[in-house]
This record gives sequence, C-alpha cells and structure tokens, in this order.
Amino acid sequence: MITSKNPYNGEEIAQIKEFDQADINKALDLADNTFKTWRETSYKHRSELMMKAATELKENKQEYARMITLEMGKPISQSISEIEKCAWVCEYYAENAEKHLENEIIETDADTSYVSYEPIGVVLAVMPWNYPFWQVFRFAAPALMAGNIGVLKHASNVMQSAENIQKVFERAGFPKGCFQNLPISSSKVEGILRDKRVKAATLTGSKPAGSSVASIAGEEIKKTVLELGGSNALVIFKDANIEEAVKTCVQARFQNTGQSCIAGKRLIVHEDIADSFIKKFKEQVSELKSGDPSEEDTFIGVLSREDLAEDLEKQVNDSVKQGAKIVLGGKRKGTYFEPTIISNVNKEMPIFKEETFGPAISITTFKDDEEAVSLVNYSDFGLGVSIFTEDVERAKRLVPMFDDGAVFVNELVKSDPRLPFGGTKISGYGRELSADGIREFVNRKTVYFNSY
Repeated sequence: MITSKNPYNGEEIAQIKEFDQADINKALDLADNTFKTWRETSYKHRSELMMKAATELKENKQEYARMITLEMGKPISQSISEIEKCAWVCEYYAENAEKHLENEIIETDADTSYVSYEPIGVVLAVMPWNYPFWQVFRFAAPALMAGNIGVLKHASNVMQSAENIQKVFERAGFPKGCFQNLPISSSKVEGILRDKRVKAATLTGSKPAGSSVASIAGEEIKKTVLELGGSNALVIFKDANIEEAVKTCVQARFQNTGQSCIAGKRLIVHEDIADSFIKKFKEQVSELKSGDPSEEDTFIGVLSREDLAEDLEKQVNDSVKQGAKIVLGGKRKGTYFEPTIISNVNKEMPIFKEETFGPAISITTFKDDEEAVSLVNYSDFGLGVSIFTEDVERAKRLVPMFDDGAVFVNELVKSDPRLPFGGTKISGYGRELSADGIREFVNRKTVYFNSY
C-alpha cells in the first residue's frame, strides 16, 4: 500500500493499493490496444475531447486543487492557479496541435516530398510532486493530441492527484486506456521502461532519477525527454527598476513555497545597489503570510516532506558556517521552513552550488557584466536565468552569453504553452510545450514521391 499524508498536520489522507505485475500488464495491454484505434482518430475529434478536459478542469478546479493542497501542502490559491494553467495547456493544444503536426513540404528533386509527424505509441511519464497536475498535463495534452497514449508513474505522495488526473480525461470522454495512472513504486519503473509496449519516456525530477531513466531507456534505444533540477539566477544590474525587480524576485523565489525547478534561487546583485535592494527585498519577504495551506490568504505553506525541510536546513547551516549571513529567517519546525534570505554568499557555498528546494534564497554581489555572466554560468544547472536592466541593448548582448535554456528579461522564468521549455547541462534535455514539445514523441517520417 502507498500511504498519502498531509504534510501540514501529518494526518493520513488515504491508502492506495499498489499495482502488482498482473495489474501493470493489464494496463499496458489496454494502452497498447487503445493506441491502435486512437491513432486513427481525427484532430477534430481529439480537439473536442481536449476542450472538454479543459472545461472539466475549470468547472471542478476546487475539487482538484483541494487534493493538491492536502497531499503536498501547496497554498490553496496557488493550487487553483495550477489547475487553471492545466486548462490553458489543454486549450492550447486543442487549438494548435493539427497546425504543429501538419505535413511539412520540402522542395527537392521529387515530384512531392514532405515530412509527416506520426504518433509512436505508449509513452511513460515519470512525474514529481511539486506541481502534481501541471507537470503531467504539459506532457499529456500534446501527447494525446499527437495520437499517443499516456501512462503515468507519479510521485508516491500525490497518488490521489494522479488518480484525479485520470479522472479528468475519463470525465471528458477520452476512450478508456488513453491515459492511465499506474500506482506503483519507483522500483517498478525499470520493468515498464523495458516493456516493448512502451515506446518512450519523459521524466521531470532529480538528476539521479533522470540519469537512471535515461540509462535504462538508452539500453532499450527509446527516446527520453528530461526536465531536471534548476538553480536559476536572478541578476539585478545597476540600472534595474529596483521596485519592480524586487516584486518579481519575491514571486520568482517564494511561490509554491520555493519548491520549483524554475524558481529564482540565486540573487546576483550589482554591488552598488546591493544594500538598497536587500532592504526592500527583505521588507517584502517579511510580509508574506505563512500558515495553513488551505487558507486563501496563505502564501508560504509547508514543504512536501520533513526530510526535504531538513535538507534545506543543512544547506543553509553549512553555508553559514562558511561565512554566509542570515538576513531573514533560517529556522525550521517540522515541514515548515521560514522564508529565508542569506547574504555574503560565494560560489563555493552549498546554497549557491546546489539546488535549494524551499523558501531560501542566496545573495551574491558582482562588479561588472562579465562577472555577472560568470556567476550565472558557474552553476552545473542550466534551466533559466532572469536579468533585470533598463538597457535593452545590454540585454540583447548578454542573452547569447548565458548557457541556460531560457533567458527572461525583467520577468521571472516561467513555462508558457506557446514557448518551448527545457534546460541544458544537468537540467536535462529535450523540450516541452509549443510545437517543439508536441514533436518530441512523434515519428518524423520522410516521404518522397516520384513518377516514372
């Protein structure tokens, strides 16, 4: 049995029966058989169902959001926003999938030559707990619209949200087997990956999990897309609009109680404005309301598990031992970690070098553009970077210098269905969302016609 617990109060929410091998085989048989008919359906038919899924999400967002909050502690207002964003990605692909996958005519010596985009079959999604709906829907919406089938191995602490995701597609009228939740432990992932009925895999999670899935899939010569950790920098240049930058950086770091791959985790501030920036930043962070995640005005909830709070506590304490200074917060109680600001941080400290998954942010200063770029790129991660400057030409000049998969100017890094999303270095490979995302799990088939 898999136990679901409320991280805020420790109460048990549910016991979920884990699939045995017979259950897994039955689910994969259903998925494989459903693919044979689903791939033949029209884009119009798929689009109608996907729009119904969007409607289902919007009409029952309170139901789905409540379970997110109960299972992993996300403040309820943010859980509702997550469900609404899932509806958006469903609508986006319902409206754009056919255009993204239409035949691409290529002029050659042939009478006609083109590239077609065809579904590949059953795709396994291994997903994390921090955005239990969004991470899944940004895979599922394009995968199903492309004619593929989805099977989900979700994190063990959000198994009821996983069941709810399957329920969304069933309520929307998708054929049984189009999308299935597999309540299993991580130990059973390898067997599913190696199963011939499964053609590819996508994973959002940690580097060790991504490395494991990629190596197994590599042995089987199966396509993977990995969206792994991040340690995004927020770079504040001397000419930045400090008032607006502070507001954006608070949101970038502390939404979802800091439990986000794309959160801004390293504040890199020009030394001439550091004191004034830190003062204003501290004031706004101090005003964030912590408390019961089920209350509408709570902004900072709890971490999803106590061991994660302990990990963050160690990163903070070890950095302080090396000379960092706590400007705000720094204390833990169970799964709750105070919103924390740490200054005097250098690039060798854990809070700079490692991914911090919780409401703590480091501050490092720089002298010039070259040093700022060097500090950003020093990280092993490469998901995204935000830069804050009023100088458009500087921004354009600096964009190519960053190693990351995304650069946002005067804005926090965020995922948008219309834009490709993914990282470099140990943040993973492949892209989700936009046309790039829907083309990750298709057969790009070259077609060449000649007449005699």
